[in-house]
Amino acid sequence: MHAHFVLAHPEPQSFNAHLVRSGIDALRAAGWSASVSDLYAIGFDPCERGDYFADRVDPRRFDVQSEQRHASEHGSLPAHVREELERMDRADLLILQYPMWWHLPPAILKGWFDRVWAYGAAYTSTKRFEGGRFVGKRAMLSVTVGTSRETYMHDGRSGDIDLMLWPVNFNLAYVGYTVVDHFVSYGVEAGLRYSDPSEIEARLKRIVADFRASLREIDKRSAIPFNRKAEWGADGRIVAGAPIHSPFIRRKQVLDLE
Repeated sequence: MHAHFVLAHPEPQSFNAHLVRSGIDALRAAGWSASVSDLYAIGFDPCERGDYFADRVDPRRFDVQSEQRHASEHGSLPAHVREELERMDRADLLILQYPMWWHLPPAILKGWFDRVWAYGAAYTSTKRFEGGRFVGKRAMLSVTVGTSRETYMHDGRSGDIDLMLWPVNFNLAYVGYTVVDHFVSYGVEAGLRYSDPSEIEARLKRIVADFRASLREIDKRSAIPFNRKAEWGADGRIVAGAPIHSPFIRRKQVLDLE
């Protein structure tokens, strides 16, 4: 079995980078092989640009989907994009490791989705969900946040972490991955340290131990359910009788909040 980590943090000595190294060690000890794409270290450009496409469909106007599809069909996607896709093809497990910044992934990771998941290569209108490129593979988010688990509960001041992570998890499901329950590192007080240093150190050690254990038992980790293509009608809306897994795709327009 092979795991591939995508790391989106600018500091090599960060806790996010430490989690990747610890996770790789744990998986290798369990007989896996592992690799990593450190997006900042490799200087990944998160901005899609016409300059990356030498053989343009239309040199006068840059249409992202058209150029990605053309390059996918003619084997002319940028080399670093092809390499990322090949790494994911090789991996049985994809892990995205990043800090939560302003309630979202860092911009470099969003740009990784924009560019690496190229139209034609990573997905098409027919190559998605249960027909996606990465069907049969698993994916997991590993996210660090600054405050406690309680603040990210359904009634916490930071917002419901499961809802915040749904769009990124949905991206993974969209290209065919079986998405397993995310691993959230709570109380990683980067920059401003509110707690006693010894308390922080003990907390971070517990997180690392839990992360390593979760990877060793990845086969037991619950999958997050998503609707299949057959559960949407021709108009793109959920069909009668289809299961509802999330407030993001539901039958009621207005939800009862109390």
